[in-house]
Amino acid sequence: MERGPAAPGRRRRRRDGRTRTVRSNLQPPGAEDAAAGAAQGARHVADNRLQTTKYTALSFLPKNLFEQFQRLANVYFVFIALLNFAPAVNAFQPGLALAPVLFILAVTAFKDLWEDYSRHRSDHEINHLGCLVFSREERRYVSRFWKEIRVGDFVRLRCNEIVPADILLLSSSDPDGLCHVETANLDGETNLKRRQVARGFSELVSEFDPLTFTSVIECEKPNNDLTRFRGCIVHDSGRKAGLCKDNLLLRGCTVRNTDAVVGIVIYAGHETKALLNNSGPRYKRSKLERQMNCDVLWCVLVLVCMSLLSAAGHGLWVQRYQEKQALFHVPEPDGSSLSPVTAAVYLFLTMIIVLQVLIPISLYVSIEIVKVCQVYFIHQDVELHDAETGSQLQCRALNITEDLGQIQYIFSDKTGTLTENRMVFRRCVVSGVEYSHDANARRLARHQEADSEEEEVVSRGGSLSQRGSVGSHQSVRTAHRSPSTRSHRPPGGRAEARWASVLSRRTAFSSPMEKDVTPDPKLFEKVSECDRRLAIARHQECPMAHLSPELSDIFDFFIALTICNTVVVTSPDQPRQKVRVRFELKSPVKTIEDFLRKFSPSRLTSGCPSITNLAAAKAIPRPGSSSLSPDSSPLGLEDRLGQPAPAFASNGYGGGAAGWAQDTDPDTDPDPDLDPELCYEAESPDEAALVHAARAYNCALAARLHDQVSVELPHLGRLTFELLHTLGFDSARQRMSVVVRHPLSDEICVYTKGADSAVMDLLLPCAPDDAGGRHQRRMRSRTQQHLNLYAVDGLRTLCVAKRVLSADEYACWLQRHLEAEAAVDNREQLLFESAARLETNLHLLGATGIEDRLQDGVPETIVKLRQAGLQIWVLTGDKQETAVNIAYACKLLDQDEDLITLNAESQEACAALLDQYLRHVQSTAPRSTPQKSFGGVGVAFSPVCPPAEPPASGPSLVIDGRSLAYALEKHLEDRFLLLAKQCRAVLCCRSTPLQKSMVVKLVRSKLQAMTLAIGDGANDVSMIQVADVGVGISGQEGMQAVMASDFAVPRFRFLQRLLIVHGHWCYTRLASMALYFFYKNTMFVGLLFWFQFYCGFSASAMIDQWYLIFFNLLFSSLPQLVTGVLDKDVPADVLLTEPQFYKSGQNMEEYRPRTFWLNMADAAFQSLVCFFIPYLAYYDSNTDVFTWGTPITAIALLTFLLHLGIETKTWTWLNWAACGFSVLLFFAVALIYNASCATCYPPSNPYWTMHTLLGDPVFYLTCLLAPVAALLPRLLCKALQGTLFPTPLQRGRQLAKRSLRRPGTPREPPGRPPGVLRMEPLEQSSAEASGPLPRDGAWPEACPAAAARARGSSSGRTAALSSVFGLPALGPWGWVPSLPLLGGLGGALQLSRGGFRAHKRGGDFLRGPPRPPADSF
Repeated sequence: MERGPAAPGRRRRRRDGRTRTVRSNLQPPGAEDAAAGAAQGARHVADNRLQTTKYTALSFLPKNLFEQFQRLANVYFVFIALLNFAPAVNAFQPGLALAPVLFILAVTAFKDLWEDYSRHRSDHEINHLGCLVFSREERRYVSRFWKEIRVGDFVRLRCNEIVPADILLLSSSDPDGLCHVETANLDGETNLKRRQVARGFSELVSEFDPLTFTSVIECEKPNNDLTRFRGCIVHDSGRKAGLCKDNLLLRGCTVRNTDAVVGIVIYAGHETKALLNNSGPRYKRSKLERQMNCDVLWCVLVLVCMSLLSAAGHGLWVQRYQEKQALFHVPEPDGSSLSPVTAAVYLFLTMIIVLQVLIPISLYVSIEIVKVCQVYFIHQDVELHDAETGSQLQCRALNITEDLGQIQYIFSDKTGTLTENRMVFRRCVVSGVEYSHDANARRLARHQEADSEEEEVVSRGGSLSQRGSVGSHQSVRTAHRSPSTRSHRPPGGRAEARWASVLSRRTAFSSPMEKDVTPDPKLFEKVSECDRRLAIARHQECPMAHLSPELSDIFDFFIALTICNTVVVTSPDQPRQKVRVRFELKSPVKTIEDFLRKFSPSRLTSGCPSITNLAAAKAIPRPGSSSLSPDSSPLGLEDRLGQPAPAFASNGYGGGAAGWAQDTDPDTDPDPDLDPELCYEAESPDEAALVHAARAYNCALAARLHDQVSVELPHLGRLTFELLHTLGFDSARQRMSVVVRHPLSDEICVYTKGADSAVMDLLLPCAPDDAGGRHQRRMRSRTQQHLNLYAVDGLRTLCVAKRVLSADEYACWLQRHLEAEAAVDNREQLLFESAARLETNLHLLGATGIEDRLQDGVPETIVKLRQAGLQIWVLTGDKQETAVNIAYACKLLDQDEDLITLNAESQEACAALLDQYLRHVQSTAPRSTPQKSFGGVGVAFSPVCPPAEPPASGPSLVIDGRSLAYALEKHLEDRFLLLAKQCRAVLCCRSTPLQKSMVVKLVRSKLQAMTLAIGDGANDVSMIQVADVGVGISGQEGMQAVMASDFAVPRFRFLQRLLIVHGHWCYTRLASMALYFFYKNTMFVGLLFWFQFYCGFSASAMIDQWYLIFFNLLFSSLPQLVTGVLDKDVPADVLLTEPQFYKSGQNMEEYRPRTFWLNMADAAFQSLVCFFIPYLAYYDSNTDVFTWGTPITAIALLTFLLHLGIETKTWTWLNWAACGFSVLLFFAVALIYNASCATCYPPSNPYWTMHTLLGDPVFYLTCLLAPVAALLPRLLCKALQGTLFPTPLQRGRQLAKRSLRRPGTPREPPGRPPGVLRMEPLEQSSAEASGPLPRDGAWPEACPAAAARARGSSSGRTAALSSVFGLPALGPWGWVPSLPLLGGLGGALQLSRGGFRAHKRGGDFLRGPPRPPADSF
């Protein structure tokens, strides 16, 4: 019975747990709730101190050790070192055994300490920035540090100052209570965003006095959602006013175009949204590391087996010789001896200590060092730098670089990722009539031609290096069908790129290509007629009645384009005055504050400025604009851009119709800059394109305030619409609306624009018998037909509609809408329902088609990635026709392939279509044995093995969002995945962000495949975070995707080099390095293990404990680090030319279980050779055990270095220096140690050992013979395998070496990028290799010119890649070129090659560079 009264209390407590109450710090709580207020303040008031450090002076040592012991390898080695302190089982001196572990822990601790100190310095710099905070004692604003700000303080900010905390805006110097901010430090968007003073405070006439603020703010708890803020402000009268994100200034934003603002701090310090979004660099476990951890467990098992075998042998030996009391036997203190079992147990633990080297203690630290160096060299690659935007690749995840070389599936967004996200108005249909804008199409074609001509001139001049892609960006067929599919090529000059970057930094989405829309002459005449008629009838009772229905729709259509947006209008008296920030690239970006301090927003987020647009501007001077001369500087250009034109008023707007007169000749390009100084700051490129298009028709957005928006027309002059409400765009509604009071009709109108799939369903039903209804049906039908044609042409479509509200309808809606705005709980849902109630019964006005151009190099990149064995899925929110057309343009789909379109209206229909398509695909594809069966459909997945390669030919799948939702259901996802797996490409249209992440997760979990997701916007964040590797593009939509990604690239085309070159290199380096570590440790432990058979399994070691402890740590560690950082198995140009080499990483050819066990077996064999050759050399001599063990140590070191030399593909002076340093260090330490430490660690006596050995010829003989004998089988096996059964990578290496050895090779023609090699397909059969090679031993020429000379001199001299990709010559030295260390020797000898002749159809020869390519890391 008591539950009823308790329930409201629980609900209240739950609500209190979700909300926060903020009061002014200047007004103490009243007497009646003093205690409650004090508790509330103590609980919520937080300072603004930024602290990203992990340690303090006292907590560093324990906390760092605790973190290091999270790695089980460190725990293992510390345990072994401590076990060595037990006298019964110790094998080495306890202090000496601790040295390697302490060294590893100290190096890691120093690295962590340095990183933490760097964070401390950054925190100190930010915490001591200054700002103005109101002081109750002084009754004025005083300067304080950021770290001294508290929740509830009042902060005053001036223009161009950075917001120090999350502040609720209470006052603004703007008379309308507006404040403009730039959020580039948060999301990378350089366009201005408008913020509004909280409701109830914008009406204040006098200056805001913080002492009079007595209201209470109730808001949500701190969260990381940058796009949402819910709360209300409770006044003394009890009245509540709703708060939203437009009232909140976020930390890190910059105040622009506003003299001063005042606000109260809501969230401070680490409670701010910016810092809550700071997750720092992403740490993941790579696939290679997971495999390596498994092999470490195998090594542990091998170690246990070896120790058990030694313990059993020792027990048997003690039992057999226990009565004889061997000379070295040491009895217990009481004179007794250990039993065989006890001795075996002790020996087992001792062997664990002796053989601990089998577990690579330095493996993890070495790999971490190599990965950091790899990231550094990737950053230094100039080919990954975008000259247009000044940005380059960023690596935010340090430990998954090798995963870049094993990717199997790529999931890509379309808009802004494959396309430029630079929207250009292309066509429109109004009132059912389509206007093709042919002159505007010719204008865009001129831009394209100017781009091509400039690029051609630059390529002839040699001032711009090619990007390594040859061919058209699209097929001729696609280009003829749709100009929108043309790829916009990059600018030609770096100086012009910088100038265009200045323009784009100043105003987003405002390049000449986007602004200079050429109007359609017919539509332009109709708009002018509307303007003239309304100007005449303006003062009559119903001006709109003087327009025909078609003209009325046209007028409302352009009014909607002009005002249905959130575009901010700026003018010369409101300069941007950006703060100059020195640009530094420090990767990875660990904090949001790094963006604030180190990254210039323009360098990261300026879009794709078109230099050819500037060239067009130079060719056609415009009034009020200046041409760019070659000697102009970016700074001077910016100064000129900020100068107001004297012909205009101080506010920047023209007055009267004369200022709007312009030539309306349709064949000329009318000047759209009605006011050259007017500047539009749009939040999206779509909005900017539509506003610029309306301005081209003399319907210009002149001003925007919080409660009104002004439109300027030539004859009507300025029309001011009272702005009642703005219902912003969201992904659920897919539309936005504005509610205004029309100045001509005094009606309340709703203007809506959005996706056609959302707007067309909201139209007013047409009356079947009414003439107007029939007209509406015809208009809608024609509009839909044109929308379909626009989509086929690859245009982005938007529908525009209108609704007129009566006073009663508006009053009823307004009441519920205000309640939704004031709500704290479930506010988003209530606002969504309120917008849905308003956006119904709409009247269709028309539709627009906007062109989004492909990025440069996208088609070539997709082709190369597919050749590399990568399967590409495109997940987009665009409609199906648009996405399909773009897919054809970017070469994702081919014109001659089958296209499976999956559009289902229900779940049952989706299941039936999946079964039908599966049967069709399986009937045309090779059959496989199914493992599962779902409804008669076989589903076969191989989670253990890598997924099969994407089909070279086959159908492609296109699925819409509704069908995708059905296909992702539990009982259909397997069938959908089986169908998609057998398709050449998959295109998911109208997909939501959640569906994108579900698709990636499905492929990753079901197929056990390595996935990569790439996108540029906030809607791609979930997909990026789910994938194994997430890549963000720092494009037009900000930095949300970048901040959630592992890697960030400026353009999609850079993905080709990142994966095919750097990904392949990183994987092969780390795979070879891991295998080398296991080989080296196993081989060294084998030497100790074989000795146990000659010492009664007593755990004795013939190697001095100093060498034993420090061998891996000092003597043999540096060369493998150098190789792991610098080795390149195949040059970059070969990898880019033949992307199929990338498949080696997908198939794990370098590091797989079979390779691991062969490596271990080879290590065991080499240890046998390196043990028994010195044993036989010093057999039956007077040499003591440690003198005999020193040559074994030297032999092991030389064998390791020679083995590394065989595996090293690229030799630099650093490799030679590292190997020489290791050898010199060993002998120097040995000489010093043997001379100065005679009896340091008895019973060993190393005195003068090395000095004696250096005078013994047997020592030199064994050091030469043993490594050669140990490595000879490996050398022969690799030579035979490389000769008889070469892998694709070995063929590529042979090709690169032979092409680089060609002296006097002519340079490539200008049309071909330098260093690009032409190759035969790798699938070419070795059976094609026949015929003798030239008798003189000369290798085929490496270029067409040389090939022609060779054919002219000797018709019999035909040389082809069959000798490289097929069966090479088997002469006495035919195997030599496959060995990196001896390749030069084989090339010099060039012995008999007369046994075979390589033939290639067509007589094409290799093309190679005249000198080794300078591959950038």
